[in-house]
Amino acid sequence: MSPAAWTLSSLLALLVAATSAPARAQAPSPSSPATLAMPTLLEPAEVDYPPDLDPKTLEGHVDLRLTLDAQGTVVEAELVASTDPTLGDAIRRSALRWRFTPARRDGTPIAARILHRHLLRANDAPSTTPPPASPSTAPRPLPPPAASSATPTATAPAPLEIAVQGLSRADRLRQSASAVQVVETERARRESADLGQLVARTQGVGVRRSGGLGSTTRFSLNGLTDDQIRFFLDGVPLDMAGFGLGLANVPVNLVDRVDIYRGVVPIHLGTDALGGAVNLVTDDHDRRTGASASYQIGSFGTHRWTLAGRYHHAPTGLFAAASGFLDLARNDYTIDVEQPDDRGRFQPLQARRFHDAYAARGASVELGLVGRPWTRRLVARLFVTDHDKELQHNPTMTVPYGEVTHGGSSLGATLRYEHTFPLAGAPLSVSALLGAARRTTHFTDLSPWVYDWLGHRVRPRVRPGEMGNGPSERTLQDDSFLARLNLGWLLAPEHTLRLSIAPTLNAGQGEDRLFTGEHDPLAAPRDTFRVITGLEHQAELVDRRLQNLLFSKHYLLRTTSEEVVAGAPPRPFDLTTQQLGAGDALRFRFTDWLWTKASYEYATRLPRPDEIFGNGVLIVPNLDLQPETSHNVNLGLTAETAPSTAGSFRADVNGFLRDIDQMIALLASDLVSTYANIAAARALGVEAALGWTSPGEHLALDGNVTFQDIRNTATEGSYARFAGDRMPNRPWLLANASARLQHRGLASPNDEAALTYYVSYVHEFFRSWESSGQRQSKQQIPSQLLHSLALTYVLRGDPLTTTSSLEIQNLTDETLYDFFGAQRPGRAIFFKGTLEL
Repeated sequence: MSPAAWTLSSLLALLVAATSAPARAQAPSPSSPATLAMPTLLEPAEVDYPPDLDPKTLEGHVDLRLTLDAQGTVVEAELVASTDPTLGDAIRRSALRWRFTPARRDGTPIAARILHRHLLRANDAPSTTPPPASPSTAPRPLPPPAASSATPTATAPAPLEIAVQGLSRADRLRQSASAVQVVETERARRESADLGQLVARTQGVGVRRSGGLGSTTRFSLNGLTDDQIRFFLDGVPLDMAGFGLGLANVPVNLVDRVDIYRGVVPIHLGTDALGGAVNLVTDDHDRRTGASASYQIGSFGTHRWTLAGRYHHAPTGLFAAASGFLDLARNDYTIDVEQPDDRGRFQPLQARRFHDAYAARGASVELGLVGRPWTRRLVARLFVTDHDKELQHNPTMTVPYGEVTHGGSSLGATLRYEHTFPLAGAPLSVSALLGAARRTTHFTDLSPWVYDWLGHRVRPRVRPGEMGNGPSERTLQDDSFLARLNLGWLLAPEHTLRLSIAPTLNAGQGEDRLFTGEHDPLAAPRDTFRVITGLEHQAELVDRRLQNLLFSKHYLLRTTSEEVVAGAPPRPFDLTTQQLGAGDALRFRFTDWLWTKASYEYATRLPRPDEIFGNGVLIVPNLDLQPETSHNVNLGLTAETAPSTAGSFRADVNGFLRDIDQMIALLASDLVSTYANIAAARALGVEAALGWTSPGEHLALDGNVTFQDIRNTATEGSYARFAGDRMPNRPWLLANASARLQHRGLASPNDEAALTYYVSYVHEFFRSWESSGQRQSKQQIPSQLLHSLALTYVLRGDPLTTTSSLEIQNLTDETLYDFFGAQRPGRAIFFKGTLEL
């Protein structure tokens, strides 16, 4: 099929099926019915009645829906019905202090949701034994209130229905065939660690910042980095969702969980990715009403605020939400540098960074309907973000800057629609996403002065511009339009067919305000149109113990631009690229607590427009640039036991292979640079994690280690002489561990205190090719051991829950470095407070 025909057919499919979504994977069901035991009340159901109410005069009932954790603690109480609204609210608040024996499935404690009634009736003595009831996962109507006579007394609540909670969305995804790690942020939202630090504690993941808050970040997954990994916010590309600075700078309090796909990317994300994808999930609670706020203050002039609220009106399905954030940091931490003395001899110097401030702010609003007969979900989101960052030095931290700045802003909107329709006797799940965003970035380098590391102006420059390329004042603008159509057809209870079509249009243009020639190179249009199409079949076999996902993908990229040649009019460029891909993911469950996964994908990453057409300044075009491809393989085993008298255990081990061809790299000469397909590489590794939580969750121990051998396998081209070498500038051994002490009821029945210790280790690695030069003279990043300590206190009340956290990061004041050797912050202390309604 020709590129034009393929594009036309993709667009026709998009127009014909204006909405779509993959069918949800059904949770595995046991081969035989499970034995369920209902919770029973352990303590009397005491109620704090309002002062103006006399319990002896009350009659009636209050119906509550209580959510219990695996220890029998009431974590949520919802008022269903009451003969008196004031009475009902008082009993609902008191229910948060009740304790039950946990619900059990086959003897194993589990979380549950129970529906039960608090009665006020005449009785000589209150009955504390609930009437017998057989457990059931199907709803049963509440009995009518008991008749009352003389003196009403409150009886113990009787569980009349048990609705055992199924797997959460996170657990369903974790236990699916997808090669995915799920990182939940509930505990991290209470602490001061940012999103980058959180995911860096996961096996196989490396996150290395070039400095403090707002600095450039390199994210690596199983050895692959940068654009080889794609990032999303609720399935929307991160730069189209208002966070162009990357994952590490997204406020963790706005994220519910992080889904990390290892090398095998599901079709519903509609993307090209060589090494995997990361999806930040914020929309798991669109049927809840609540609000939250957080404030963090700490070292190096750091201040971070978040504010969020959501409202759901159940009778109409109306849903509304809003959130905002503000980040400020001076990043004025101490660094060790060298500065010339009066004779020009370099001397060691300890100085504070003086030009590294960061400011970011943003807000989003959502409005829609959920749970209606004609739509499962229809939500529109508007967002705006903005950031400014000072630049302190060059990448290797050898030249200080005093005035270089960059920043940007984003404005955009998305519209989602999800529903399920009957089709030929089988449900058709439909999900559609439309999005548009404008992203503007600016860069300014106009200083006429040379600065030293103390922030002093040393001397005037012959030519303005601290970065050595002359003065610069540039602005780039990128308009993006995204559509995604996902269809899921349940052919049979065990078979689901899915189709995904995701066209994206990017139109970029810029301006160099100091350009004096006839044709500004930045003004040349750089437009790309890509369509990622995927087809997937999911099978649930062997009593749903076996889940298999077989898929294929088609990639289409069309790019248009202009080549600006000195002394000649611009020449148009037009290039079309197509690529095919396929893969399979399998999960087999041996028992409820032990399963294995295997997955494979022939993956592709399409080159960016600036990689093909250059940036009109120092990077020249390369029209022959080909997509990167890789054979990605994962094989793993996971065990997660339920809580018992010995506690709960979790273990995960995964081996991986990434066999990469046509790797894209930037080749530099004395005057200009160009992107080229210069190398082949192979990444072979293993990652493992082990954890244990004591009975009652008083102590939790976790640890993980990653070994990744990433080597150059090129036999021709510029890097052939380094064949067999480890790829430079990539850590090959990483480890993390944590220990958490936790106690409930320390000063109040509803409080929780936790002390958590974190340690992270990165082994030394070379900054350049290991076979080049003498070993003793090679530049390398030394081994780094980072210790952190966090103390948190949570007080759960009604309606307000408060959290206070004190955290010391880099406890031993270890000297830390980024991927090029720039020094990162030393010891830092942060305090964070959160409020939740």
